[in-house]
Amino acid sequence: MKQQAMVAPVARRPLAVLAVAKPNANKRTGVVPKVAAVAEPSLDMYKRNPDGTIDLSAAPPFTLQDLRNAIPAHCWEKNTMKSFGYLAVDVAVVFGLAAAAYTVNQPWLWPLYWVAQGTMFWALFVVGHDCGHQSFSNNKTLNDFVGNITHSSILVPYHGWRISHRTHHANHGHVENDESWHPVPKSIYDKMEPLSRVGRLSLPWSMFAFPFYLWSRSPGKTGSHYDPSSDLFVPAEKPLVITSNTFMIGMIGILAAATVALGPLAMLNLYVLPYWLFVLWLDVVTYLHHHGASDPKEKMPWYRGEEWSYLRGGLTCLDRDYGIFNKIHHDIGTHVVHHLFPQIPHYSICEATEAIKPVMGPYYREPTKSPGPIPTHLIEPLVRSFRDDHYVADSGDVVFYQRDPNFGK
Repeated sequence: MKQQAMVAPVARRPLAVLAVAKPNANKRTGVVPKVAAVAEPSLDMYKRNPDGTIDLSAAPPFTLQDLRNAIPAHCWEKNTMKSFGYLAVDVAVVFGLAAAAYTVNQPWLWPLYWVAQGTMFWALFVVGHDCGHQSFSNNKTLNDFVGNITHSSILVPYHGWRISHRTHHANHGHVENDESWHPVPKSIYDKMEPLSRVGRLSLPWSMFAFPFYLWSRSPGKTGSHYDPSSDLFVPAEKPLVITSNTFMIGMIGILAAATVALGPLAMLNLYVLPYWLFVLWLDVVTYLHHHGASDPKEKMPWYRGEEWSYLRGGLTCLDRDYGIFNKIHHDIGTHVVHHLFPQIPHYSICEATEAIKPVMGPYYREPTKSPGPIPTHLIEPLVRSFRDDHYVADSGDVVFYQRDPNFGK
């Protein structure tokens, strides 16, 4: 049964000029953006549910090219110095926090440090993530080097993760082919061991799943991000996986040396506990990218077969407001545009999002604003999704999560 999305009527503007620039308007780069005139779809172009609401699981009345045309040309530009500027700030904060906490060394300070440093580890991950999408700079060699450094520093195999993440983007919203936080079909769900169900489908344990996913992927899939022979990779990618593993071994050596020099307790506080806070950040944010619509009545669609397309899969992503953390983690919560056009640098993602909203119309689900600096409003959709979203049907090209009333009993 299809879930219905309640969409209020919106007045149609006959034509929207979404990217306009005069020659030489961009003095910083000298680039002249193209002018794109994109008509906003009228409400009668949308497919309707039986009750008259717009069916957001149906194919939209716009194309991927329509969205691309709406984005100003300068949003696609990659500025290497700007990217390094963001990275430099992140690295300075990481070392500053560690130095301050180690120097003060007070019991009341360490929990604050764990949270702050875990958040900064997450920011470093996002920089490496952007390197993987080649949005850090126009130089692939530089991107991969920075990605290996930033990701290995937080014990993530850059190339192994980058390649599987590429699979996620290429198949987002597809039940079987997606790679990250994809739904479990009923037949696989029924065969899952109780411990696997708890680890994959319940709070808080699922929010610490990332290191285990790197080792053995998700239910129904096999392989490891560390194994060059895994079916995650094609033979030509084997040297890349080995390279990232070498960076990882180097980082483990650094951590071992630091443990000898500073002591196990110091490293527990300085690195191990912040690492698990980083994992929590990663799993919460990436889960909420694809689950738990702000409207409790709406279920997000998942696709198979001919109903799936790159555009429709990407439209199932959700933007989120993370309060004071939006800029700290480089606007990774602004995710719809990123999933459709991952080449756009993070510092242009908000402007690009504003540009495509008129074209997307009701297909853009406006994120609920954070009630304050801390995004406590996201607890409700997170808890609701884990309560209600357990599996999808084995058949059907447009499916929605279903709830197992006996889960946890």
